[in-house]
Amino acid sequence: MTAPSRLSPLLEQFDFARERLTNRMTGPVMDSGDGTDAKVDRMTDEEYLWEPVPGCWSVRRRMNGPGPRATLLAGTGDWGRDAASYPHPWPPPFTTIAWRLSHLSEMLTLRADHTAGAHALTRDDFPVSGDATGAVTAFDAGGAAWRKALLSVDDAALDTVGYCTYPHGSDPDEPFIDIVWWVNQELLHHGAEIALLRDFYRARHH
Repeated sequence: MTAPSRLSPLLEQFDFARERLTNRMTGPVMDSGDGTDAKVDRMTDEEYLWEPVPGCWSVRRRMNGPGPRATLLAGTGDWGRDAASYPHPWPPPFTTIAWRLSHLSEMLTLRADHTAGAHALTRDDFPVSGDATGAVTAFDAGGAAWRKALLSVDDAALDTVGYCTYPHGSDPDEPFIDIVWWVNQELLHHGAEIALLRDFYRARHH
């Protein structure tokens, strides 16, 4: 199925941002922004879980319970992501690479399911990774699932309010093309945060 023409630029932006973030986390090179490759080391587990300030939200072993100001660990498996019921803590806790990457991967996976899948997945169904390799794999899988879901839609779907039934956003009240735009913004936003945290981690002892 050919993507609707309105979707094509958003899909191209998503593909580039997704590839750039994956390369930024795994190396051996990444796009430097000026057309040349820049060397980058693969993200380690220590870096993935690094808490640069006190009171971070992160992903944690369930046996250790939720972190500061969190009331639950979202997801399934031996690890979970710090979370809290509404109203969320204020000011918001600083979040680790692990938290941000898990959040992105969960969003992509669930939105794919609520667009072109069973429309049934919840946060309790999403496996949270306790290591960097597993987390990058989950991100790539979520990105691939979302891309496949996008390729299943037509022009009418792009204009349909509530076409995506993802339960943790404004999806029920927005035309689907606005949700596609928002997912790109989330990827760009959190991808930039992850890249900056990698820079801080590398420079922490200098």
